[in-house]
Amino acid sequence: MRLFSILAAGCALAAAIPAAAQQHADRHANTAANTPAMQQALAADNRAEDRARDAWRHPAETLAFFQVEPGMTVADYMPAGGWYTRVLVPYLGAQGRYIGLTPDPAAADSERFGEYFGKLSGQLEDARGGWNLNGAPVSVHASQDLPEALKGSADRVLIFREMHNLLRSGAMYTELTRMRDLLKDDGMLGIVQHRAKADAPASYTTGANGYLREDDVVALVEAHGFELVGKSEINANPKDSADHEGGVWQLPPSLSGKNEALRAVGESDRMTLLFRKRA
Repeated sequence: MRLFSILAAGCALAAAIPAAAQQHADRHANTAANTPAMQQALAADNRAEDRARDAWRHPAETLAFFQVEPGMTVADYMPAGGWYTRVLVPYLGAQGRYIGLTPDPAAADSERFGEYFGKLSGQLEDARGGWNLNGAPVSVHASQDLPEALKGSADRVLIFREMHNLLRSGAMYTELTRMRDLLKDDGMLGIVQHRAKADAPASYTTGANGYLREDDVVALVEAHGFELVGKSEINANPKDSADHEGGVWQLPPSLSGKNEALRAVGESDRMTLLFRKRA
């Protein structure tokens, strides 16, 4: 019953965002995305392979919607292969700071995820040596090893397509709490996540298929000490039915089921949400 109450509260708060405020946020995102600093970051030589995904991931518009600006301290949660790292480091610039943040293996409720989380920091450190990025200073930390001096220092924490892993691993409480501690008092949390249909069954939205219902994500994040301040359809894809039997990985770029018909769909339909740390 407590979960249903949380979800209902989240739905009500989400509906309360004024349309005028949302339109202002979207206009700001479209303007900020065209700054010279952003365009230079996107045009960097080391993004030659990454650019094929720009049409689906909209990095300039997404970061602008999250109000990320040069000179900020930004934590990128579970950066994986560094797709957003290669945008953020040059964009944040020498006055900024990039933190690659990985989850605590002890926070997972299964051996499988504990092992997976345990490998991420090492993989990120290894990859970092080959990125050869110029711009913001880069540091890599597992959440349980965050230096005390970094707590309360981040302007933004960003989670790209990893909320389903936090949910299905059982690590959501631990990790969102630590992200909140990392943020400044006025810091914000930006989330992009594969979006299930609003009426998708609970059996499909446990995280195992990659898709989550937007109202559930809002409610869960707000229950961990944040308030929703904006939504955007920047990363929406109406062609995605969001009900693939093998989960989101049936779509590009994974195309795990080798179904060429799904290539035309493109990447998944995604929610793009911005939250503020609540006092």
